[in-house]
Amino acid sequence: MGSYKLFTPAKVGAITLKNRIVMSPMTRSRAIGNIPNDLIAEYYGQRAAAGLIVTEGTSPSPNGLGYSRIPGIYSQEQVEGWKKVTSAVHAKGGKIYVQVMHTGRIGHILNLPEGAEILAPSAIAAAGQMWTDSAQMQDHPTPRAFTAEEVQSTKAEYVHAAKNAIAAGFDGVELHGANGYLLEQFLSPVSNIRTDNYGGSIENRARFVLEVAAEVAAAIGADRTGIRLSPYGVASDMPHYPEIDATYTYLATELNKLNIAYIHLVDHSAMGAPAVPAEIKQAIRSAFKNTLIMAGGLTKDSAEALLESGLADLVAFGRPFINNPDLVERFENNLPLSADLHFDLFYTPGEKGYTDYPVYQEHSA
Repeated sequence: MGSYKLFTPAKVGAITLKNRIVMSPMTRSRAIGNIPNDLIAEYYGQRAAAGLIVTEGTSPSPNGLGYSRIPGIYSQEQVEGWKKVTSAVHAKGGKIYVQVMHTGRIGHILNLPEGAEILAPSAIAAAGQMWTDSAQMQDHPTPRAFTAEEVQSTKAEYVHAAKNAIAAGFDGVELHGANGYLLEQFLSPVSNIRTDNYGGSIENRARFVLEVAAEVAAAIGADRTGIRLSPYGVASDMPHYPEIDATYTYLATELNKLNIAYIHLVDHSAMGAPAVPAEIKQAIRSAFKNTLIMAGGLTKDSAEALLESGLADLVAFGRPFINNPDLVERFENNLPLSADLHFDLFYTPGEKGYTDYPVYQEHSA
């Protein structure tokens, strides 16, 4: 068992992790009033055996709260709520990054606080629908395109959120540049048809992402800044476009110049999206010298193989952490994983399907 690389410590930017197992960011919609609470602290505390936890997507702005009951990190009340979470994880020797996620055009006005607005790089609606607590499923609205000033003020919101994250006790910040949310909306020529410096060429479409990363890194330290990317992901109406490979290779090269702590690369093929080609994974690995986290439908053995191959430095697991709070211990002791997973309770309020999954128990009493 000692031969497993999974269970060896790893240095990531400013921190050292006790193992190479990352808990992936997963939206769970338990933040009533968009404020983290005791239940959320209990949930993350239960999973603190992970080398690194990345929280659910957390908005830097009222405008970015597109989904029902997702947390923010722009107000003092939210910072106080997150302090409970970071304390719970640190008390058990864990490390935790907050994932900063502005939903951009993926949202509905019924989910936003008063005065907030659905904004995006361009006024192009995403296909599909969005759950709202007050009116159930609703079509995605057409967003209003950012003005030049709003592009700058939205960048400032990310910086403010990052500073709040450090004040709340987080070990760092992961920028959500995946899954069709605001950063990826800038990257894609399908959702971004701007004619200013933030649209058009690959360099222009990547500009907002790189400026956000650079400004967050300047505010809290590059060694506490990471980013999640999903090339070839199709979530939230992100169709394929011809320059995907060139876009992400350029992005990785420029992020490497910023010397940020990590890139978190997710392959959604396990969920039915197109696989991320091996060439792109290799290109990002070659271009980016710091930590590379790989995620997407991994098992203990496939994760170990990724680490052994050198393609990944850390490996992330999502759903297995939902119904196996003791996932790391199960891996370490070759215990079976729970098959009991309540999909219908992924996004419902309350502890059911959230904090009530048990740790492994011998049934041979």
